[in-house]
Order: sequence, then structure tokens, then C-alpha cells
Amino acid sequence: MPSLTIKKLPTKIHQRLKRSAAAHRRSINSEAIECLEKALVSAPFDPEEFLARVRARRERNRHIYLTERDLRAAKNWGRK
Repeated sequence: MPSLTIKKLPTKIHQRLKRSAAAHRRSINSEAIECLEKALVSAPFDPEEFLARVRARRERNRHIYLTERDLRAAKNWGRK
């Protein structure tokens, strides 16, 4: 498996990586790999695709109507 050495890593970045690793209960190496995967593997954001999905969802749910009364009841549900 390939390895990577990072030279001249800024102290602030190292500290943030170390804190993040501790929060996720991972080693610094595993946390660095996770960060790289998120940055490099995730699909780029396409606003047109996003808007198309929103429009499709609105179309599927066009028969659902919420009134002010419905929203207030949902907000207060379970409160005494």
C-alpha cells in the first residue's frame, strides 16, 4: 500500500487534525486519510442537478398543503 509523507505541515493544521482524530477515536493517520477521501472522492456540487432534484421533490409533494395552524400544532406537539 502506498504511503505519503507530508513535509512542513503547519502547526495549526496538525493540531486541528489531532483534535479531530481524538474526537472521532481514530489515529492521526486514519483521520488524515478520511479527510483526503472526503475532499477527493466526493462528487463536486452541481447547482443545476440540485435544483432539478428540488423541483422533482416539489412536484411529487405538490398535493401536501401545510397551513400556519398545522405548523404551529407540529411545533407544539408534545409540549405541556
